Amino acid sequence: MRISRLFPAALAAVILSHTAHAAEPSASEQQVRKRAAAVEPQLIKWRRDIHQHPELGNQETRTAKLVADHLRQLGLEVRTGIGITGVVGILKGAKPGKTVALRADMDALPVKEPAGLPFASKAKGNYQGREVDVMHACGHDTHTAMLMATATVLAGMRDSLAGTVMFIFQPAEEGSSTFLPGTGKAWGAKLMLDEGLFKQLKPDAVLAMHVMPGRSGEISWRTGPITAASDSLDISITGKQGHGGMPWNTVDPIVTSALVINGLQTVVSRQANLTESPVVVTVGTINGGTGPNIVPETVNMTGTIRSYGKKVRGDVVENIKTSAQNIAASTGAEAKVTIVPMYDAVDNQKALADSMRPVLERAADGKVSQALLSGASEDFSFFSEQVPGLYVFLGITPDGQDPAKAAPNHNPKFFVDEKALVVGVRAMSMMALSYLASGAQVAAK
Repeated sequence: MRISRLFPAALAAVILSHTAHAAEPSASEQQVRKRAAAVEPQLIKWRRDIHQHPELGNQETRTAKLVADHLRQLGLEVRTGIGITGVVGILKGAKPGKTVALRADMDALPVKEPAGLPFASKAKGNYQGREVDVMHACGHDTHTAMLMATATVLAGMRDSLAGTVMFIFQPAEEGSSTFLPGTGKAWGAKLMLDEGLFKQLKPDAVLAMHVMPGRSGEISWRTGPITAASDSLDISITGKQGHGGMPWNTVDPIVTSALVINGLQTVVSRQANLTESPVVVTVGTINGGTGPNIVPETVNMTGTIRSYGKKVRGDVVENIKTSAQNIAASTGAEAKVTIVPMYDAVDNQKALADSMRPVLERAADGKVSQALLSGASEDFSFFSEQVPGLYVFLGITPDGQDPAKAAPNHNPKFFVDEKALVVGVRAMSMMALSYLASGAQVAAK
């Protein structure tokens, strides 16, 4: 999950109504509970093994083998090497019906994990040509382990399944570790789709879950946009180099860059219609200069743009270009602005979300809430633009700790309460069963 540094991807405090509105659990859901409880010890073993051996985007070879071997042992049809290291398992039920896809991401981050956990990562990896420490600081180890456990649960129930379940284990959600955005290359969900993921078997719906700080075992979601669209921002300011003691003979790109950064904030506060959709513009890096008494030739800045509505997103992109170029021109400098679209906002389809609400309430024993808009972005949006999608959060902050004070995703102190993971397995399994059962009921009418 690509995280905006300006604010955490928070979970809401608004609590949805509890199980009073949910029907009694069916026999299949009761069976899910028993099977999920039985696989829980192995679920935690998988999670710890993957956590101790993290791999960067497009390098998840060990993780992919672990997944593929397990799916084969379950008797699933398995496809590997999709999107470089992606793995897909196909579980066909005993009866015909719809197809539902469940997705987990597998990649880790270039983050150094502090000592403390007995299964803490000591792994190194190659990130954009340099050696880095690697850690599962976003929880993708839990996603992979939960989906492996979900496959175990549902494979044991295939005789009662009416339809097909796709298990999508996706690489490079955080981006490729071997090339930078803007090169024209695809990665992650988009690359899997480009390589025909949905051409051989297109699901009728796709579901995913992401762990986040929140009450342990609490599931949260919202209809409509839930994660932000993201665009990468690169601005190069070119001036005229000269002596720092005689700046009148120069065109100072450092001063100009400061003006541009301030000007970008007015794009948000004075040009974007924030009543229509929120937007965030962040400059995350600024580099320029070689000495204290030299006015440099160029300054380079990079940043991110986060938004939720397509119109606001388009307007902000154009206004950033115009503002940066005009501000630079006013000082005699020149601004080159490059904005590369990354991920669209994940949009939870209302009908699908509403149908899954009682299922999620039962899976979480009523511990549910409405999620706030997240400043994070997710390439799950590529899947949910192809078919109806639902993306939910699972709280993993240990009991007795304040989720608002817990280390966020992408932080080296990000911590997972493993007791919450069985809730995720129950939720993914029950949602798949509910979706397939609804299709079977329609077909029978």
